[in-house]
Amino acid sequence: MSLNWFRALTLAAVVALAAPMALFAAAPTNPPKPQGFVSLAGQLLVASPSMSDPRFAHTVVLIVRHDRDGAFGIVINRPAAERPLALVLEAIGEKHMAVSGNVRIFIGGPVQPELAFVIHSPEYHEVGTIEINGRLAVTASREVFRALAGAGATGPQKSLIAFGYAGWSAGQLEAELALNGWYTAPADIGMVFDEDRERLWERATERRTRDL
Repeated sequence: MSLNWFRALTLAAVVALAAPMALFAAAPTNPPKPQGFVSLAGQLLVASPSMSDPRFAHTVVLIVRHDRDGAFGIVINRPAAERPLALVLEAIGEKHMAVSGNVRIFIGGPVQPELAFVIHSPEYHEVGTIEINGRLAVTASREVFRALAGAGATGPQKSLIAFGYAGWSAGQLEAELALNGWYTAPADIGMVFDEDRERLWERATERRTRDL
């Protein structure tokens, strides 16, 4: 990922970071699950060796939302680049914050790659934060990036920044599971944030709870 491409990507995300995301505007932050429906929210989707879509080959996806209307997840094992946090803040309009250090940027999926998400540990919470399973949460806002830089609210202890997401329409994920495109595996703090990204697909496959 070149610096110019990254700058253009983060500048395109300003609108998404400056206002609540339209993706979540039509539903409560944590809607009730329909009776008789087993949600995979908080689970990992692990691409099986037979995955036919090259965009998802050997990917591991954290499922953020899953209900009868569809599913939404973020790929967590496709790092794209490491860039200064100051550059990310500058791109969203925070040009005068004295901050050091780099952050790793991930490709979260093929849908709307201009949108930025922060997967994080649950002690950080603001309006619009999606609580996933009591151990993980997702926020997409300007404030979460300021918190990561140490401004204002205390930032999360663990975090992962991703651009883009993976989305499934009603019944689509269930159909892909029936075609043996995915394993499922439990998600925990270590798997999401600490596991070596080059080994994550293998480790998640070893922990699968759904065999083909």
